Amino acid sequence: MEVTRIFDILPHYAIHFPREDALCGKENGIWRQYSTKQYITTVNNISYGLMQLGVKKGDKIASISSGRPEWNFLDMGIMQIGAIHVPIYPTISENDYKYILHHADVKMVFVSGWDILRKIENILSEIPQLKDNVYTFRNLRGYRHLNEVIELGAANPSPQYLSEIQERITPDDVMTIIYTSGTTGTMKGVQLTHRNIINNFKAILPIVPVHSQTRVLSYLPLCHVYERMMIYAWQYLGLPIYYAESIGTIADNLKEVQPTILTTVPRLLEKFYDRFIAQGRKLPKKQKKIFFWANDIACQYEFESSKKYQRKLNLARKLVLNKFKEALGGKLEVIVSGGAAIQPRLSRIFWAAGISIIEGYGLTETSPVIAVSSFFRNGSKFGTVGQPLPGVEVKIAEDGEILTRGACVTPGYYKADDLTRESIDNEGWFHTGDIGEFEPEGQLKITGRKKEMFKTAFGKYIVPTHVESKFNEDSLIDNIMVIGENKKFAAALIVPNFADLRSWCARKEIPYTTNEEMIKHPMVLKKYKKVADQCNAQLGETERVMKFELIGYEWSVATGELTATLKLKRKFITEKFSEQIEKLFE
Repeated sequence: MEVTRIFDILPHYAIHFPREDALCGKENGIWRQYSTKQYITTVNNISYGLMQLGVKKGDKIASISSGRPEWNFLDMGIMQIGAIHVPIYPTISENDYKYILHHADVKMVFVSGWDILRKIENILSEIPQLKDNVYTFRNLRGYRHLNEVIELGAANPSPQYLSEIQERITPDDVMTIIYTSGTTGTMKGVQLTHRNIINNFKAILPIVPVHSQTRVLSYLPLCHVYERMMIYAWQYLGLPIYYAESIGTIADNLKEVQPTILTTVPRLLEKFYDRFIAQGRKLPKKQKKIFFWANDIACQYEFESSKKYQRKLNLARKLVLNKFKEALGGKLEVIVSGGAAIQPRLSRIFWAAGISIIEGYGLTETSPVIAVSSFFRNGSKFGTVGQPLPGVEVKIAEDGEILTRGACVTPGYYKADDLTRESIDNEGWFHTGDIGEFEPEGQLKITGRKKEMFKTAFGKYIVPTHVESKFNEDSLIDNIMVIGENKKFAAALIVPNFADLRSWCARKEIPYTTNEEMIKHPMVLKKYKKVADQCNAQLGETERVMKFELIGYEWSVATGELTATLKLKRKFITEKFSEQIEKLFE
């Protein structure tokens, strides 16, 4: 059958790919598998149950949870009756929860457990329609459970009525509202239709190689449109999907599941690589020399290389790089990276280790993929995001902004017609806010973010993400934000990679006390000055970071400096560290 609405994936799945391990999650230390049949039965019962509870087409139902099979059950159950799913990140602030639940007119909310309930309990009394309409995925005293909806539906099945409702749902109906993470501080509800998402995932299907042994490990939040779209694609292809327990267990889950495909953001890949390098530094002198020789060979990887380089690469794989692949489960073939730009150096290392990196580019408003690298001719080039997807138009405006048009573009923002008109012009072009250019072979290259560009006091433009990318290549740097608007030079706030800094101090026989004390140590400051000089040597004269301040703790979503997708909250950081920034420019 033709898939024109997201829930059409289920009968397609049942007909073409019936399996016992369609969705898998870990409960109490044991992997639990749900068959295609169980998946569909549970989804139908949720739909029946929601109808019994009075949910109608167009009603908004929120979920706050990490990835798990129950999320998929609920997601499909909501969409089958024409209701709108509002997935919310489990890591945002209480104020953000309050804003979304109010703004989206949410009538029911499903949460993963007590960790989320603690965050929203205080605001539930301010949202009358949510009284007695909070459900959990785990048994918690005083709250209803998802199983109550399932049991209600199983006791009152109405397949004929459900079919009638489904017939009235069109591909252009809104199926979800996703609130953007708000790097600028303004949250926007992006409406996406069935057509938006389906066109997007069908366009990427020919790119990802799959076979009978393919299996997927998912750890990214399913409220992120990138991971969500990929999950729909995997289901359309009939692939088994395993959900990692948490970001903290991802290394163990990789070894247990031994996936062939992983979708991720560059941040995790950087962490894996940094851990690998840290292990290499602990080796005896002779083995360490071999380790870093192999690492240097990996950093030189090209898609077309000489026979001489290939011989060196084969040896590097045999001696060192295969161990890197084994640490990632041993069977990983493809990593699909999105959400942010991946450093070319990092991408080369994974390719050299025998793990292909497919890098995509897009936004929530574009469902999300605009362009993606591939295995085909001119499909991949380090430092680019590949070519635009079939059916997606892309052009570069006079000021360098990337504009896109096609079936993947949102119909608009919820309750914000003015913002919609600002973002989508009269000809249907969506203005991404990103700056880019096309390579001669047709690949799209992202060079910066329009709103993040700033001009120095001398009238020179600086793209901070470009500078930050160079600095982030050094293992001693965990994060960095470049500043300098209307100033005479660029400066930066730098967050050290404290694990690597501790190792460096041990090698230099410097007693390590606390992070706050170590960033003031003269030898540490001297080392970071050297790192800055090395990075600056790769930059243009006006881009160079002339002064920096080390920060004594790791930036995170919890501390407020990073969005749920691990991007910098520049406005927040600027305000939080205003005193340090002021001193940098004295």
